[in-house]
Amino acid sequence: MNLNEAALRELNLYPLWVPREASLAQVEVALSAPTPIEIAPRVESVALSLPPQPSAVPESVSAHANLGWDELQGLVRDCRACKLRAGCTQTVFGVGDPQADWLFVGEGPGVEEDVRGEPFVGQAGRLLDNMLAALKLKRGDDVYIGNVVKCRPPGNRTPEADEIGCCLPYLQRQIELIQPKLIVALGKTAATALLGREASLASLRGSLHDYRGTPLLITYHPAYLLRSPTEKAKAWQDLCLARDAMKARKG
Repeated sequence: MNLNEAALRELNLYPLWVPREASLAQVEVALSAPTPIEIAPRVESVALSLPPQPSAVPESVSAHANLGWDELQGLVRDCRACKLRAGCTQTVFGVGDPQADWLFVGEGPGVEEDVRGEPFVGQAGRLLDNMLAALKLKRGDDVYIGNVVKCRPPGNRTPEADEIGCCLPYLQRQIELIQPKLIVALGKTAATALLGREASLASLRGSLHDYRGTPLLITYHPAYLLRSPTEKAKAWQDLCLARDAMKARKG
């Protein structure tokens, strides 16, 4: 089994993967075939246009610019700035290497995350771990995982604008302290919060964006991929772009 095949199996794409250039008829055949189809040796890379690397860390506009990691974690733990805290078990600060090159940002904690105090620990978390494995990464090893909001929204609904506004400075300060080489936004909520503008996920995928001098790549949230498994092929393309962007970033 070669590396690409192993990665596709990790993402549950194999044997349904076909190259992007395949016709609709080829896709239909692949989806109905009882035996594995031949996988392209690699996904065609998207042309990279990396944002210029700054000569210094950008000046902070965070409301918590002078806080260290432990102070920030304590502030998040005791936060009562919005209505979400009243309805959750605990805040979920994030998990992983605080000096990681890779930063993955989701939307907010779910039920299991709220109980355990760690992001992405349910079914979506297991899929995220598979996505990391496809990149030869693993949770906690040069990887940090966080969310836009630190408290679980009731019913796992999408965070509201005022809730994001209260929590976003915490995430911004986390990014300033981690100084990742690449940020991967998982889903529209994370993407638009970091970009500071509204846009569809479809319009944001497939290219690199800039977050204060750090390349920002946008892909689907693992929870969405569980509901829409046919989109996993596009997620694999995004992961390949992320891998190439990191290689370019490291030189």
